[in-house]
Amino acid sequence: MWKRGGAPLAERLRDKGHTWEDLKTLIPNLTVAGVLGYQFTCPDMIGGGDFASFIGRDKLDQDLVVRSAQCSALMPMMQFSAAPWRVLDSIHFDAVKKAVALRMKLTPYIMQLVKETANTGEPIARTMEYVFPHEGMDNCKDQFMLGNQIMVAPMVDKGEQRTVIFPKGRWKVEDGKIIKGPAVKQFQTPIGRLLWFEYMGK
Repeated sequence: MWKRGGAPLAERLRDKGHTWEDLKTLIPNLTVAGVLGYQFTCPDMIGGGDFASFIGRDKLDQDLVVRSAQCSALMPMMQFSAAPWRVLDSIHFDAVKKAVALRMKLTPYIMQLVKETANTGEPIARTMEYVFPHEGMDNCKDQFMLGNQIMVAPMVDKGEQRTVIFPKGRWKVEDGKIIKGPAVKQFQTPIGRLLWFEYMGK
């Protein structure tokens, strides 16, 4: 896009490679796009949209495809490159389906945000600092807010454990437990788990 900030247009981030390094750029790139006026932004295609990354590959990094799908699942849009049922084994395909099911569950909330954004111009996917200013979240690049109510902390590194930073307030975990912020917590993240938390207020 060029000089189209604030227009009722959908746009997609430029192609990323099939690498963990490029996966780490999705959240900062997408949230900055929203602040610049491109609220209806689609992250790059799941697993990476740069076709050159796939030349000469016998197979994809299945963990990377899943984590890319999870990262995209609670962004304004998600777009698959390779059909997941063609390139993933059953365990990884089930993990992708679980991420899509979570998106379906939260679609009414996402669509509510889309309608609000059309009127207010606010981003759909927001930096932590945007929603919780002056709480030391300005350098947090691997978490984001979906509106003001849902915090998303996807895995952008290979592995099954990550740290989540909680701003002030009460945060509901998927199992119903409440975490009181500010806090820093460690979570186990097996391949099928996307971390997300509902803000329950101060």
